[in-house]
Amino acid sequence: MGSLAAGVSNLKVHVPAASLISERSTARVSCFSDRIAVPSSSERIDCRLSYDLTNQNEFSGGLYPLRPVQRRKLVGQTFCSAGVCTLDGTTSEVYSQAAEERIGILLLNLGGPETLDDVQPFLFNLFADPDIIRLPRLFQFLQRPLAQLISFLRAPKSKEGYASIGGGSPLRQITDEQAHALKNALEAKRVHAKVYVGMRYWHPFTEDAVKQIKRDRITKLVVLPLYPQFSISTSGSSIRVLQTMFREDEYLATLPVSIIESWYQREGYVNSMASLIEKELQAFANPEEAMIFFSAHGVPVSYVEDAGDPYKEQMEECIGLIMNELRSRRIKNDHTLAYQSRVGPVEWLKPYTDKVIVELGQKGVKSLLVVPVSFVSEHIETLEEMDMEYKELALESGIKNWRRVPALGCKPEFISDLADAAIEALPLSKPMYSPKIAAQQNDPDVFRSALNILFGSFMAFFLLLGPKFISAFRGFLQ
Repeated sequence: MGSLAAGVSNLKVHVPAASLISERSTARVSCFSDRIAVPSSSERIDCRLSYDLTNQNEFSGGLYPLRPVQRRKLVGQTFCSAGVCTLDGTTSEVYSQAAEERIGILLLNLGGPETLDDVQPFLFNLFADPDIIRLPRLFQFLQRPLAQLISFLRAPKSKEGYASIGGGSPLRQITDEQAHALKNALEAKRVHAKVYVGMRYWHPFTEDAVKQIKRDRITKLVVLPLYPQFSISTSGSSIRVLQTMFREDEYLATLPVSIIESWYQREGYVNSMASLIEKELQAFANPEEAMIFFSAHGVPVSYVEDAGDPYKEQMEECIGLIMNELRSRRIKNDHTLAYQSRVGPVEWLKPYTDKVIVELGQKGVKSLLVVPVSFVSEHIETLEEMDMEYKELALESGIKNWRRVPALGCKPEFISDLADAAIEALPLSKPMYSPKIAAQQNDPDVFRSALNILFGSFMAFFLLLGPKFISAFRGFLQ
């Protein structure tokens, strides 16, 4: 779900332009721990993956044009928080694990309620995240009271959605399976590592995973968000939590860490997505007539325009890579992109999935293959929003044949490529902070914290119980 100036306040990403044309054709990404500053558009150009669309500068069907991007072939590159990654997805040397080295791989994901009783507290955790709801600094003390109100109001509808898919999210089980598969893939590549799962908004929380990492005395850590594209509200939010924990702990502050910020451009991911699409297309009576419909989770427009979130650019580039791979397999179906799961009154990335489905029906599209491009695991947005809500809308709009590409899950090629990404990132690991910097930044403002708790408690009482007292008082007067 969801990204932001507050949420990106600890990590500054910048790629020197010179490194893109060096003899070894490498791209360097430096990590600065004092602030997260999203690069300006001129700086961000170095962090983009560009591709040759071969006259595919617009999504087929003429619905929604893509902005042209620089034409550089960086397929296979992984964007890491520190060090050097080669452009062709290979490392300059095979990683050799020292006997005393204890390697950890931390998988980051959103999390989801496992029972209906979990829904409201899960929603509270979600909306209490300043990377999801951005408040001006003056009103940040309202974050938790506002989250309590929103989660209370949204819980009934959300419970209906989770009830329709079995009473809870399967995300934890699937992520655990991916962790087990990744550990086996690493073992097959002669890298012995412990794989941990850290969820942002539900159990097992990222904080719990980090505590276990510390207990296991891991000596080198790779952080791998299970989001192919980077957004401040997904990978960025989880990274912010890690940075806070690492800054406040002497052991963690000096632990060598490498963070894989995005991996949508890796050949294993691109090929796996193309193979799933190719397979599902063959299930249509007339495969060549099916429209390939990429549906991605949206973010508010302000995240992209004001906070510089690279998510939209990365998403468009990702789809270009997948379609290029399909073209190489002689699959020339039309395709388009839309964004789903918008909430609230603010403007989100367009076009919206539900509106595009209606438009496609009006244009005479009869076969639609939906691709969940920002998800690698089945959860509420694929099983309920796509499979139920959007399917029903499509049939009502005149689309006769509907199919959805399954999430990648534990597909062997996909898991093997994640293992390769982790191995490539290992030599790039370095501490997030020095002990001196950690000590300087770990100086809590007790007075401000107490004041925030006081005001927060008052506003929670006012927002949640105020309307009931007003209603009761009116009844008494009558």
